[in-house]
Amino acid sequence: MSDVAAVDGTAGAELQLEPYRVQLTGYCYRMLGSAFEAEDAVQETMVRAWRGLERFEGRSALRSWLYRIATNVCLDMLNGSKRRARPMDLTAASSATPTALNQQPEVTWIGPVPDGQVLADAGDPAEVAAQRDAVRLAFVAALQHLAPRQRAVLILREVLAWKAAEVAELLGTTVASVNSALQRARATLAATEISDTDPVQPLDEEQRVLLARYVDAFERYDLDSLTSLLHEDATLSMPPYELWLRGHDDIRTWLLGHGIGCRGSRLVPTVANGAPAFGQYRPSGPGGAHEPWALQVLEISAGRITGLNSFLDTERLFPLFGLPARLDP
Repeated sequence: MSDVAAVDGTAGAELQLEPYRVQLTGYCYRMLGSAFEAEDAVQETMVRAWRGLERFEGRSALRSWLYRIATNVCLDMLNGSKRRARPMDLTAASSATPTALNQQPEVTWIGPVPDGQVLADAGDPAEVAAQRDAVRLAFVAALQHLAPRQRAVLILREVLAWKAAEVAELLGTTVASVNSALQRARATLAATEISDTDPVQPLDEEQRVLLARYVDAFERYDLDSLTSLLHEDATLSMPPYELWLRGHDDIRTWLLGHGIGCRGSRLVPTVANGAPAFGQYRPSGPGGAHEPWALQVLEISAGRITGLNSFLDTERLFPLFGLPARLDP
């Protein structure tokens, strides 16, 4: 094969495979609970598919074939690994004045993901809403309670609406086995508390007002105004720390104690996991410049903030979300 033909073949393969990248990333993210691992899994899927494309005989749809490869990649990555979780999955709520802050490695935690990496821009509004709902932090965390093959079955059947026969073919098993795995997966999820949260609604005036009030209160560090926006059982978590808090009093005490360095912060809006999110910058840089501190992902229900999730791995998360490296005074 000439070099020109090889280049043309590579370009042609990429044109065939690239349209599936976002949906495959969404699938792998739900399987793995990490945007970075999902990106690695999809890249490996694309490499395997590119190498095998000439041998692909069209006996199944290209989409099904790619999902089979992606499933095998994810199952290999999950083999022997511990499930990812949120702080509230691992410990009881903490005191607002802990004697120590214990960190856990990155592989412990469910991580956030940009909507654009896992959700298609266009499509039926109801389908887009369903896909957004299925990348919520609480839902992805609940999926991690399932055995890997059960996880794949539930995502393919319940989230992606595949037929049982299609899933059976993908997994090399029977329809009866798929239906049994789905039943067990549903039972496990039913026993797992998944909090209801509202997805981001750019055209929803009530949500816009709530978020504007939140930004104003946080940047002024007006904790009376801030806590008035929180549900009475609202939670605050800060991976990689195990610590998490519940309720107005403990959240307020934390923000006036250990968290007082957040005073004077600025917030830059983004979207993560189908939810409103902000890059938080604290005034800790030279000359008062604001430096990255956390990616905040808010959970909202019925007009109140129910969860403040601050992810502190800004070195990797801010570039992933396209957030600035610093904010000048």
